[in-house]
Amino acid sequence: MSRIGRMPITIPSGVKVTIDDNNKVTVKGPKGELARTLNSSMKITEKDGVITVERPSDEKEHRSLHGLTRTLINNMIVGVTEGFTKNLEINGVGYRAVKQGKNLTLSLGFSHPVIVEPPKGIELDAPAANKITITGIDKEAVGGIAARIRSLRAPEPYKGKGIKYEGEHIRRKVGKAGAKGKK
Repeated sequence: MSRIGRMPITIPSGVKVTIDDNNKVTVKGPKGELARTLNSSMKITEKDGVITVERPSDEKEHRSLHGLTRTLINNMIVGVTEGFTKNLEINGVGYRAVKQGKNLTLSLGFSHPVIVEPPKGIELDAPAANKITITGIDKEAVGGIAARIRSLRAPEPYKGKGIKYEGEHIRRKVGKAGAKGKK
């Protein structure tokens, strides 16, 4: 039995969860509404403010989907109550981020500034010139836009310049030792 899959999900107050026949789960909360159609082979039940996920058999596919289904529902509930945040740091001389309206303008050493438009439901912010904050209710969308922004100028291993996640450790390389004895 999946350790994560068999854990019940308690529905907090102020959150409404509806489960349709074809496993379409809709979660409404104080921060917004999320809907997702999950695998139809999983049995999702809601009783007395507690959601449980059961699998029909011990086949490999059903075992894989058991914990995933539970985690996706839990992430939807956490998203509409608390929301998700990802923080990025920018390292490098002249590298900076500026918020202009809803968009984020990044100066990353290219010949032109890079403008990032947030998808629906995602908010981009630049509290400092070298910090980016991404917030939203959909965990997958927040992580996706964070990865897209990081890929614009991924940190390089020699000087550490680029965009990295907050708390991410960049393995540094030594570089050239010099040309001794060559003429």
